[in-house]
Amino acid sequence: MQATDPRGDVGLRLAGAAAAWLGGVALQLGQPVLWTLGAYAGVAAVGACLLLVAAAFAPRRRAWRAALALPGLLLIAHALTGARAVERLAPTLPAELEGRDVVVTGVVASLPQVGPSGVRFVFDVETAAAGVPPRLALGWYRPWHDDGGAFAPADELRAGDRWRFTVRLRRPHGHVNPHGHDHELWLFERGVRATGHVRAVRDAAPPQRLARAVGHPVERLRQRVRDAIEARVADPRAAGVLAALAVGDQGAIDVIGQLSRSPPV
Repeated sequence: MQATDPRGDVGLRLAGAAAAWLGGVALQLGQPVLWTLGAYAGVAAVGACLLLVAAAFAPRRRAWRAALALPGLLLIAHALTGARAVERLAPTLPAELEGRDVVVTGVVASLPQVGPSGVRFVFDVETAAAGVPPRLALGWYRPWHDDGGAFAPADELRAGDRWRFTVRLRRPHGHVNPHGHDHELWLFERGVRATGHVRAVRDAAPPQRLARAVGHPVERLRQRVRDAIEARVADPRAAGVLAALAVGDQGAIDVIGQLSRSPPV
C-alpha cells in the first residue's frame, strides 16, 4: 500500500482554504447592496460554527471536515469583507452640511499636491461639527483676483502640521468613464468620505496653522525628500520623475486634474 505524501496533502488543504477565502471575498464584492453589520455578524457566526464542527471530526473523516471547513471559511471571508465595507462607508457627510461653511481642525495627512490653481491634500479631522467624516480631501485654491481680501494657499503647508480651516464640503463623487480614473474608488480606498475646499475669502475665518510636525512621520519624511529633489534639480519635469521614483509621488509628474479647473467659490 503506497503511503500518501504529507507535504502534498498539506499543500492541497492550503490551496483549498485559499480558494474558499477568495471565493468569499469575490462573493461579497458581487453584492449589489451591502447588508447591515448585524447580518454580516450572523454570517460570520455561522462560518465559525462550521469550522468548530469540522475541527471536532476525527482525522479519518477528512472529506467531511473539508465539506464543513471550506464553506465556513467562505462565509467568514464574505462577512469580514462586507463588514469592512460597511465600516468604511459609515461616516457619510449629512446632506445639510453640504455647501455650508464648516470649521475643521486637524492634521495634513498626505503630501500636498501643488498645481497652477492651488494645492490639494488629505486632511485628518480632529474637531469639527457633528457629522463631518474623519478624513477629507481638500483643495486650497488661489483667488481669481488679488483684492487683498483672500488668502492664497500657504507655501508652508506641510504634511503632519495641524491647521484650522473654514471649508465647504460635499459627498465624494467622480467620473465613471470607461477605462478612466475612478476618482470615487480612489477616495474610498483611502477612507475619504467627503471632499471640499478651503474657504480662504474675506467673510470666512482665515486659515491658521496651530502646530508643526505633530503626526504622519512617514509623510513628513517623504515631503522632505521631495523638497530636497526639487531644490537641487532645475528641470521641473525631471524633478517630478525623480520624486515619483524616490517617494512614490506620482502627482509630482502630472498635477491632479482637479487643480487645472477654475477654483470654486
